[in-house]
Amino acid sequence: MRQFFSILVCFFSFSFFAFGQDGHDDHSNDGNHEGGAYIETIGECHIPHDDPNVFNPGKTAFHHISDQNVYSIGPLQIPLPCILYGHGGKGLEMFSSSKFHADYHGNGEYAYNQYVLFEGSVRRVQDPSFPKGALELGHHRVYGKDVKVEGAKDKFQIFVCYDGKEWACDNKSTLDGGLFGGGMTSFTDFSLTKNVVTMLIIFIFLAWLFTKIAKMYKQREGQAPTGIQGFIEPVFLFIQDEVAKPFLGHKWEKFLPLLMALFFFILALNLFGQVPFFGGSNVTGNLSFTLVIAVIAFIITNINGNGHYWQHIFSMPGIPGWVKVIVTPVEIMGMFIKPLTLMLRLFGNITAGHMVIVIFVGLIFIFGQNGANPGAAWGTTIGSTLLTIFMMAIELLVAFIQAFVFTILTASYIGAATEEAHDH
Repeated sequence: MRQFFSILVCFFSFSFFAFGQDGHDDHSNDGNHEGGAYIETIGECHIPHDDPNVFNPGKTAFHHISDQNVYSIGPLQIPLPCILYGHGGKGLEMFSSSKFHADYHGNGEYAYNQYVLFEGSVRRVQDPSFPKGALELGHHRVYGKDVKVEGAKDKFQIFVCYDGKEWACDNKSTLDGGLFGGGMTSFTDFSLTKNVVTMLIIFIFLAWLFTKIAKMYKQREGQAPTGIQGFIEPVFLFIQDEVAKPFLGHKWEKFLPLLMALFFFILALNLFGQVPFFGGSNVTGNLSFTLVIAVIAFIITNINGNGHYWQHIFSMPGIPGWVKVIVTPVEIMGMFIKPLTLMLRLFGNITAGHMVIVIFVGLIFIFGQNGANPGAAWGTTIGSTLLTIFMMAIELLVAFIQAFVFTILTASYIGAATEEAHDH
């Protein structure tokens, strides 16, 4: 049990840092930048506005799955702690995201100490002469648009309109080296985002649940399981008998806490993300999280790899030298492709499900023309509701399948790395 909780803490800690540096949501509006119905001009500012009578399902879906510095429950915006470190001697700042007075789109109507909020993510004004303190900007004064870059593709840039002047902002803080569309910025964001808060909630819940189950086993030793104990035990035994033992052999006990932590943590996050109107968290559909747990699986696999495992990759006894020249690079690539597929499979399946559900609901607004055609809206509601219910049922199944697939593949990779030559 202690090993199980230790691994959960490890998952949470590494994922917290990754979410703080996550940048893959920065371009959630790609393809919609020129969708403004009109341009509002205020001094030097040219603010694009979307047509309020046109519903954009793609933009809504991307906004729904994005990670943000506010926690949304329906129309309610719950502020979260912002922990920001400004480079160049600016130092560490801690304050609530309520300082930004976010609207229901997650855009701040205030700037605070040269930071602003765009679609739930903190950005920093690039110009150091921008005033500090709390500054009232007004509605739609933090916006994004394409800017021309000489000799390169147009760049999506965030701007703040203040005092009739347009101020450019940094991209979201990220240390991904450009992998998720970000880069090094003038600040580093260690804030508790929506996904981090969700992970914290799930971690506390699992800690409480399994502590309670462990006490029940001690109190009811030798008796048949009951209540939640009766639900968890078959799942636990299934992972133990059908995954750990077949793939890991006599070493199954050593890696069982890791497999159980992976399965229940991923499953709980998958299920929590499907609760309607309760934050819309998309933790397992976020590349930062799936990257972290895939890297953990990769490290555990390779540090436990025995001589037979490494011999199979590099020396390959009995194989002609010219064949090794071809096969060795393939085997080395395979070491890194395995965690990559783990990362992308979980991310793709969960993200797709979230987006499809949001788009199905969006059909009501599309056919109803945002209230202009009530008859079409009511008619579409029936079909859209049925499709959404069906998709949510499929997503419930996918939540279990993807947790199981990630666990069984991790077990197979570890089993292949620890397998002795005589086990063939």
